[in-house]
Amino acid sequence: MVGKLLVVRFVLAISLFSSLLLTTSAQSQTCSNHTFTENRVFRTCRDLPHLSSYLHWTYDQASGRLDIAFRHSGISDTDRWVSWAINPNGDLTSSMIGAQALVAISQSGGAPTVYTSSIQGYSTQLAEGNISYPHTNLTATRQNNEITIYATLTLPSNTASLVHLWNDGSLSGSTPQSHSMSNIQSKESLDLLSGVSQAGSSGGSLRRRRNVHGILNAMSWGTLMPLGAIIARYLKVFKSADPAWFYLHVTCQTSAYIVGVAGWGTGLKLGSDSAGVTYDTHRALGITLFCLGTLQVFALLLRPNKDHKIRIYWNFYHYAIGYATIIISIINIFKGFDALEVSVGDRYNDWKHAYIGIIAALGGIAVLLEAYTWFIVLKRKKSANKTAHGINGTNGVNGYGSSAQHV
Repeated sequence: MVGKLLVVRFVLAISLFSSLLLTTSAQSQTCSNHTFTENRVFRTCRDLPHLSSYLHWTYDQASGRLDIAFRHSGISDTDRWVSWAINPNGDLTSSMIGAQALVAISQSGGAPTVYTSSIQGYSTQLAEGNISYPHTNLTATRQNNEITIYATLTLPSNTASLVHLWNDGSLSGSTPQSHSMSNIQSKESLDLLSGVSQAGSSGGSLRRRRNVHGILNAMSWGTLMPLGAIIARYLKVFKSADPAWFYLHVTCQTSAYIVGVAGWGTGLKLGSDSAGVTYDTHRALGITLFCLGTLQVFALLLRPNKDHKIRIYWNFYHYAIGYATIIISIINIFKGFDALEVSVGDRYNDWKHAYIGIIAALGGIAVLLEAYTWFIVLKRKKSANKTAHGINGTNGVNGYGSSAQHV
């Protein structure tokens, strides 16, 4: 009995171990596990870091002959385009301009159509044309959800490395449309001999700077600025809060401006480092916010005394600029979230919902304080009217004031 139990346990252990091995093997499928049809064999391969893509190649440095197979999996839609390209300029910063691309268009009812395209600008739509590299054997296949582009290219002799990029996108009819802006990191510098790669400068570093830019602006223009306005509007109603409310207001708004300028500066730097990637509305609103915020700083420095004859005009200017800044800032925060979506991926919705929660909380507080301050103001007005009425009645009806004057 004991022996049978040991046997059963041993079999179960072997089964579990085998299952773990199969699971591990399935999870570790890489380009080296792939088998091509028609006995195609490549000397080197690389799992590309973006878009579920793989590059296989055989390279002869002396002749410059480069045989490649570019695989792009996860293509669930029928009508899609896929592209792999080389940038002869060797520039990772603006690798799209001048790229020499191999393009495959997959549509229902047949094998993918494949052609070459020389990308001369960001507005071009992968128009068919000659590329600067001699090429042969250009074909494309589709199997299930994977498209593969095959080609033989002739590079300049003794080329050791290249900058390559890859992407996909939708079609309008049979015309390729712009790829998603979330795919701008799919590029790298590749050593053809060793297979070692170097990611582009617009990868992790650029993504982190985008996140910092978004956080700085959401905290400054989008949070501290409305909070400062709430302090100024509602705390000054309470006599015990004077002049503390003023210093809190100035501190909050000044901090918002300083942090906002830092966020604005990072935005300008991001724009200069992302050639061809533009968010015109977001950029224009950001510049407008910087100008309005600067005007508010000058308004603080030029604030006239309370009893000055132009104080009423200053108040109108200060309120108008302040509320305009808050409204535009909130709008632009959401424009920024739309742009930030491309760099934070799934976290985009979490960050957006968190900010919506902050704005909703500030709005709710403002509504409650608005009702309460109106209650206080009306109560004071009623009390003042009652006091004034009592004084008038005493002097007029009883005549004490008149008798006292005669005494």
